Amino acid sequence: MDTSVRALVLHGPKDLRIETRSLPPPAPTELQIAIRSTGLCGSDLHYYNHGRNGDIIVKEPLALGHESAGEVVAVGKEAGSFEVGDKVSLEVGLPCEQCESCSNGRYNLCKNMRFRSSAKIFPHFQGTLQERINHPAKWCYKLPGSMSYDEGALLEPLGVATHAARRARIPMKATVLVFGAGAVGLLCAYMAKEAGASTVIIADIDQGRVEFATKNGFANHGYVVSLKRGQSIEEKLAIAKETASSISQTETTTGKTVDEVDVVFECTGVESCVQAAIYITKPGGRVMLVGMGTPIQTLPLSAAALREVDLCGVFRYVNTYDSGIELLSKRGSETPNPGTLITHRFHGLQNAQNAFEMAARTVDEEGNLVLKVVIEMDGKSSKV
Repeated sequence: MDTSVRALVLHGPKDLRIETRSLPPPAPTELQIAIRSTGLCGSDLHYYNHGRNGDIIVKEPLALGHESAGEVVAVGKEAGSFEVGDKVSLEVGLPCEQCESCSNGRYNLCKNMRFRSSAKIFPHFQGTLQERINHPAKWCYKLPGSMSYDEGALLEPLGVATHAARRARIPMKATVLVFGAGAVGLLCAYMAKEAGASTVIIADIDQGRVEFATKNGFANHGYVVSLKRGQSIEEKLAIAKETASSISQTETTTGKTVDEVDVVFECTGVESCVQAAIYITKPGGRVMLVGMGTPIQTLPLSAAALREVDLCGVFRYVNTYDSGIELLSKRGSETPNPGTLITHRFHGLQNAQNAFEMAARTVDEEGNLVLKVVIEMDGKSSKV
């Protein structure tokens, strides 16, 4: 077995290098996986552009990537029923499985979590943008033959949306609003429909993304958010109320206006959107805080407290891969196709820098929408 692999390694802001690393055989409970597809995430872009993700700073060379699927090329002696050649999707967060959160089934909140491509712990847990990696079989999920590696890579962001939808406890025939029409926002809209919502509205500052959501069936209605910004807190809250009021006038297919919504998935992390989310949620409704944005915000908490509007945090996911595989493999012709979120593909680590530059854009050179960018690898060192 070849013990050397090529890896895409970040050394500093926009300093990506292809390096050769050694890789031992898999441990008894591990699989060795040839990575075939990796989607680029917002955290990858923060690390690439700034060498940090918020307060988390890269302290040593770090291989990026965590939305991945690949092919099993070696199996540890105690790795279960996996075989060489199996297609798998990787859950890349490894909890300690001993703390209170893990014992309570909320392993996503494990304080000792090791998450690939994150610089939160040191030494860093290296990411998946490598030719091959060893990974615990427990956190690998077999894909049916009908699923592509790209779809397998989508299971990670779909997991975030699935976890958010579960925590939202969406009522049947609910009206749902999603702020943010990026990949996670679109997947939250998708999961809202899967959960039984009858009306899904998606709002974003980018008209192209809003149109994509409605044309591809992720949302019933779209709203383009104004770029108007206030200076004082009073001005900011007034603009948020105005945004909420405007969205509430959206006319549904029944001819009625939306008025208030049952659940909001806030996927931007932008203060004005969180404020508007509180204002438009009906009494007893929920605002799901999915987006990681401005860490300190001024919010109209009395507008939430006096109407029992729950503000509910969402962090990564718990036990979502099996349901995600079932959902994607049995998707009907009348439901949205999450695969359409992949708008751009780059082949090989040698083209990864171009992939990162593309992922930072909203449209490409030809004016086409950029949503999810993936890096595909076939295990060969051939040119594109």
